[in-house]
Amino acid sequence: MPYPDLEQLSTQLESPDSRDRLLALTSLREVPAVEAVPLIKKVLHDQHLPVRSMALFALGVKQTEECYPLLLEVLQTDPDYGIRAAAAGALGYLEDQRAFEPLVHAFYEDTSWLVRFSAAVSLGNIQEPRAREVLTQALHSDEVVLQQAAIAALGEIKAVESINDLLHFVQSEDWLIRQRLAETLGQL
Repeated sequence: MPYPDLEQLSTQLESPDSRDRLLALTSLREVPAVEAVPLIKKVLHDQHLPVRSMALFALGVKQTEECYPLLLEVLQTDPDYGIRAAAAGALGYLEDQRAFEPLVHAFYEDTSWLVRFSAAVSLGNIQEPRAREVLTQALHSDEVVLQQAAIAALGEIKAVESINDLLHFVQSEDWLIRQRLAETLGQL
């Protein structure tokens, strides 16, 4: 199946209108990764945060050797917590084991709950068993969304050893916690 004209998409990514840039990024889903990534990189530092966020997501799904270091740099250096969270999420889509340490660092060190949430989810996505300790600690967070992410991620990594920690949530008042728990127990 033919895919969109790359020259046209490249021009569209340079448009002053952020909608054009977003549409161009969306059109790249049909383009092979090796051709899409150079175009995605054009908007990786876009001034419009939704464009940057979508570019980071695209790097997570259009996987080339370039993607991991680009996402890692954004996770570690970007001043915007939403962008760091998007980078953490995209690292999870890569399912690259090298992301384990940076994601653990983001989980423990970032001040934004959103970044910590994305890091926890991604630790499950990369299915690294070493994440069990971090995720078990996240179960004791005061932030319910972190508990939800940790419960789901423990299921992703098939952390049967965490069953006793998970069972503390059976009577949770939060229905999403109970739903995540049911899904996780089904994965174990």
